[in-house]
Amino acid sequence: MANMELIEAKTLTTNTATITFSSIPATYTDLKLLVSSRSTLSANYNYLTVNFNGASTTWNYKVLYAVGSSVGSASSTASYLEYVWQPAANVTANGFSNIELYIPNYTSSAYKSISSDFVSENNSATGNILGLNAALWPNTAAITSITLGADGASLLAGSTFYLYGISNVTSGSKATGGIVSSDGTYWYHMFPYSGTFTPTAALTADYLVIAGGGGGGSLNYRDEGAGGGGAGGLRSTVGATGGGGSLETAVALTSGTAYTISVGAGGAGGGAGGLGYYGSNGVNSSIAGTGLTTITSVAGGGGAAPDGSSGIGNNGGSGGGTSTYGQSSVSSGTANQGYAGGNTASTGRGGGGGGAGAVGVNGVTSGAGGVGVLISAIASATGTGANSGYYAGGGGGGGRVTNAPEMTGGSGGLGGGGAGGTGAVPQSGFNAITNTGSGGGGGGGYAGQTLGGNGASGLVVIRYAI
Repeated sequence: MANMELIEAKTLTTNTATITFSSIPATYTDLKLLVSSRSTLSANYNYLTVNFNGASTTWNYKVLYAVGSSVGSASSTASYLEYVWQPAANVTANGFSNIELYIPNYTSSAYKSISSDFVSENNSATGNILGLNAALWPNTAAITSITLGADGASLLAGSTFYLYGISNVTSGSKATGGIVSSDGTYWYHMFPYSGTFTPTAALTADYLVIAGGGGGGSLNYRDEGAGGGGAGGLRSTVGATGGGGSLETAVALTSGTAYTISVGAGGAGGGAGGLGYYGSNGVNSSIAGTGLTTITSVAGGGGAAPDGSSGIGNNGGSGGGTSTYGQSSVSSGTANQGYAGGNTASTGRGGGGGGAGAVGVNGVTSGAGGVGVLISAIASATGTGANSGYYAGGGGGGGRVTNAPEMTGGSGGLGGGGAGGTGAVPQSGFNAITNTGSGGGGGGGYAGQTLGGNGASGLVVIRYAI
């Protein structure tokens, strides 16, 4: 059975003209590149440029695309792969592309064929774009480096790039399933999506199980702040666990048993209408199988809105933040998985969603999301996490129009929490970082509709000794 192993991950902390994956090993059969990017170009869309080995060889390509309700095709030649689109500066704030490039037989002495698919969201019926691109790199050299950029602009800070190698052998690992990597001491099987983990030998395994984070609350014509979403519950045998609990115990897994890995989705942010709506809770994540007591992490709670109900965030793995309407009451987290959301007052911004590592901050102070949990060993080996290895941060509460400094939305908690929207603009809450289990930011403002940020999907990682 084939395995996919992480070669290198890159996350931009500043706007950058190009990034390069260099010294790509020749030990795999195929390569896969996953990209979430955005360009600084003053336009709706921009090409993600791709170049191999720094060569100026002329590419040939054909693309099929749809922009809103219009469809089309194009074919041409260029000194790099183009017609792979990413959003640019004029597209809805915080909208990043989803791009996948597949490169088979990258070490062969034949010409290299490349396929790619891409999608970008502009939050409108006519501004979305998606497409498929088939290309040929007419060069017989093995691919040893890949350079990515933005045509005539820079790649925006926050863009992420993951390069994987795919082989038709297990490369010495003792199980199949997920995305495999190693730090020389352990094998890591990382599941950013649901799947199956099957040992080929009896194992004593560590795990990290993070549920999906809750979405932030929304607002509609209210001088109040919506609550940030709570982070998904976090259970771990490595580094730290959520909610201040003790580390859990490694589990014995049986050779040949297929263990079901369920990775929970993030909750949607509160939508448009009414006085605003609560963010949705995330979805549980788990590991289950014959002979194993199921390991379940509880979904993060959605952030509150001033919708005429309690105004208290939803309970969850970590609790959602309270809206200004709910004032001093708070939601709760789950023991040994996450913390409560923050409260607020009638003159405050929305409360921050709880994080796996700390309670959400009250809206009368900063409204920040609770910080997540630092698990450096897993983060560095798998290229996951945020803020240098944190997971499961709470979403920030949304700001108000009046009563400075409560106009400013709370920051997202370390680990990938989305920031709350500022009240003065007004501004929707920001989305959490994918596969961190973090909460989305609450909407802020008064003069119009603001939405809640989406919570992040969860993550499951299993590791065992080499």
